[in-house]
Amino acid sequence: MFGERGLGASRLEDIAKRAGLSKGTIYLYFPNKEELFREVVRTTVVAQLEEGERMVSEKATSATETLMEFMRRYWVFIRSSQFAPIFRLIHAEIHNFPDLARFYAEEVVARGHRLITGIIDRGIKSGEFRDVDPAVAARMLTAPFVMHGLWCTHRECFTSVAKKTDEQVLDELMQFYLYAIRPCDANRRALGTGTP
Repeated sequence: MFGERGLGASRLEDIAKRAGLSKGTIYLYFPNKEELFREVVRTTVVAQLEEGERMVSEKATSATETLMEFMRRYWVFIRSSQFAPIFRLIHAEIHNFPDLARFYAEEVVARGHRLITGIIDRGIKSGEFRDVDPAVAARMLTAPFVMHGLWCTHRECFTSVAKKTDEQVLDELMQFYLYAIRPCDANRRALGTGTP
């Protein structure tokens, strides 16, 4: 309902009705629609971040392999049916809900950037990545992934991705990003061998 009507026009009573719940039941768990929206974000976006954090902490792979796995998972989430409605709401209406804007900025954006920053920092220390500002590198990863995900949702409008599969677009994003952060000598070797 948030995705259909927007956050401002959605009413908790209507959400309860659609879910087959009584008005009293939904108010028992969610005092207002803002708290329900927070829970939607927690069970979708934040849950994906937690999975990414577990993956990073459990995998004993190189920073490059960890980053590539993160990018694959991130792309799958961005291309999921859960992501686009939340993204539209955040960018269309969040300015009307300052508390939700802060919540999203802290729980989603900052947390996601910290996760990527940690991977990049590890890669810099191991010599896999060149000496870049890890926080800037994290921001530079998320923006093109999100925009390409949205373009792929409307391929009929965006000719640059119209005839490409999700896998092809992901490969382009990964190749571009890895080229941008690897040391120059590693890029020369990669160009010579055709490997990422």
